[in-house]
Amino acid sequence: MPHGKEVFHAGNANLGQLHESRWQWLEQVAGPAVALPTEYPDGYRVPQHRHSRSQLLHALVGVVLVTTRYGRWMVPPDHAMWIPAGTEHSVEMLGDVSMRSVYVMPQAIPGLPEGLRVVGVTDLMHSLIVESEKLPQGGVLEGRGGLIMNLLLHEIPTLPERPLGLPFPSDPRLSALCRRFVAAPSPHATIDEWADAAGMSRRSFTRAFQRQTGLSLSTWRQQACLFAALPRLADGEPITRVALDLGYDSVPAFITMFKRMLGTSPRGYMRGARENVEVARRLIGPVRLESSAP
Repeated sequence: MPHGKEVFHAGNANLGQLHESRWQWLEQVAGPAVALPTEYPDGYRVPQHRHSRSQLLHALVGVVLVTTRYGRWMVPPDHAMWIPAGTEHSVEMLGDVSMRSVYVMPQAIPGLPEGLRVVGVTDLMHSLIVESEKLPQGGVLEGRGGLIMNLLLHEIPTLPERPLGLPFPSDPRLSALCRRFVAAPSPHATIDEWADAAGMSRRSFTRAFQRQTGLSLSTWRQQACLFAALPRLADGEPITRVALDLGYDSVPAFITMFKRMLGTSPRGYMRGARENVEVARRLIGPVRLESSAP
């Protein structure tokens, strides 16, 4: 790669230049796929950008929020975000993040996903991503390296999609209410209260919300509450406290929703987050705010 290891400190004035350098390098490099690791501090935001390669963005540690014109997607540990080539997006770090991204040529193999999606990362894919970052980058790989990258590419279409998107309505009145809810979830507010706040009748509100987001208000709020729960669970907060704070009448109701949305229980999610921290420590040592990418 054209650059050595760069330190990524919060407030470093050169961060934007470092990202520009990486994006320019990605536009020129050969090979069907390139794997790059990056360590980010809590709260860091990668500004809106796009590239000619698709990106499989995987948070080994931490939670990531990806924003596009189509909505917002939460990417917790054990998951990845598939971002098709040419899609403008920004990325916000919710906690210290150990990120692993695989940048893929759109025609690398047949059957790659065409749309934005959050996917579950299988044990096999997790191992392939970790191994791929150790390979020489910037050319066509042969031997063991070629086999690893080829298998990684063919695993991408098989990854299970997870419903972690949070589309925002285009109407500024509805969008403002949604942003307010994400900042401070209040699940006991009724549809009538939302409609009144938007200055709309209940019928007009429900129709507009469904049309602009593709979701009912109830389903949208469930997903927004899940957004709010993930960083807290990753930080080790008790499940009961998180469930009650988010307005659930019982912990079993929260667990049922969590399993349906994520395919695992809150306890399983917390265990996976802790295990990923240990894996990261073994791979990279104590979490450092640095990058080995261009």
